[in-house]
Amino acid sequence: MAVKVRQSQRATIYFITFTCHKWLPLFEETKLYDNIYCWFKILQEQGIKTVGYVLMPNHLHCMLYLPKEAPELYKIISNVKRFMAYEIVKRLEHAGNTTLLAKLEEGVKVKEGKKGKLHQVFKESYDAKECFNQNFIIQKLDYMHKNPVSGKWYLASDYLQYKHSSARFYDLNEINELVVLTHYQDV
Repeated sequence: MAVKVRQSQRATIYFITFTCHKWLPLFEETKLYDNIYCWFKILQEQGIKTVGYVLMPNHLHCMLYLPKEAPELYKIISNVKRFMAYEIVKRLEHAGNTTLLAKLEEGVKVKEGKKGKLHQVFKESYDAKECFNQNFIIQKLDYMHKNPVSGKWYLASDYLQYKHSSARFYDLNEINELVVLTHYQDV
């Protein structure tokens, strides 16, 4: 379900998904994973806790705990999508990937183009669901962690082997060196 209203609840966990334009594998093509991990660090510095995540080639799922003083969720997501979009375009230009750049240019709506927008990097909306109880949280964590080995994906032989995920933190109690994670039971 696309977000049509602002998610204004604080002191809660949200399950969030945002996707690259036309499901293009932009994270993989640009090796943007480092940039996404930097975003998690910035969130941590703002007091926002990363509860879980999986980074896929063309979308990401994450669970964030927003404390009472956090900005509204739409501001957090719109800011990260904007800065990631700039970085994706920069990396595509640097790599000379004119094919993907052309697809992103074609995705810009006329109205947005008149405002100066050059590339449509992400789907305009994002999904966000407030996690009301432990069962829902566990369901979403399981969904995220199994995503790299389910359906059309075969990104690892076992979901615990996929490196861009919080699965090993939850299933094996391993500290993740790329992002500070907070167990959902600790918020």
